[in-house]
Amino acid sequence: MNRSVRTTCLALACVFGLGACATDEYGQRMPMSDTAKGGMIGAGVGAAVGALVANKHGKGAIIGAVGGGIAGALVGKYMDDQKRDFQKVLQPEIASGAITLQAQPDNQLVVSMTGGTAFDTGSDRIKAAFYPSLDKIAGVVNRYGKTQLAIVGHTDSTGTLQKNMDLSQRRATAVQDYLLSRQVIPQRLSASGVGPNQPRADNTTEAGRALNRRVEITIIPVVEG
Repeated sequence: MNRSVRTTCLALACVFGLGACATDEYGQRMPMSDTAKGGMIGAGVGAAVGALVANKHGKGAIIGAVGGGIAGALVGKYMDDQKRDFQKVLQPEIASGAITLQAQPDNQLVVSMTGGTAFDTGSDRIKAAFYPSLDKIAGVVNRYGKTQLAIVGHTDSTGTLQKNMDLSQRRATAVQDYLLSRQVIPQRLSASGVGPNQPRADNTTEAGRALNRRVEITIIPVVEG
């Protein structure tokens, strides 16, 4: 693993490419002049996710890339509306346990998918049966475009650390690539893998390991000012 990838995994931060198109209040693409085109520098949980907006190019670059941030007083409603839309379209997946949706501090949302549902054991290829679920996720995040999506892959502790780090990165990248194919703009996306380093259950049981094999998308509002 090269230095930049290792740094991303450890810090849960990602550098986004330059260039973006203007968006309306919900992030839908709008025509934009060459002079108006800007760049941004863009993953994780908690404080590490906050590093996405505290990058070396500054918050202003991020706001420019998504066509302006959300006014502070409106952030809560914007993210609550987005959560309700997720709950509506993903109701079957949430009911079956294939996907979980959780509100986090700072108006962030985490959409988590299990490895058993989305991937075969040891594979980084998304199961075709899971495409409709990812299509639903892409549909919602495209309607609410004033956000960043930090995609993080996790594994259980079975096998070597290096193997799990590589697998978690490949799975996160697979989800990122799928969202790109569904017109989520690249400047909003980052993908990183943390292997077994952030378990949410006991790795000594099969049930716990199943919960730890997951990909999480942390959805972070871009706030003006």
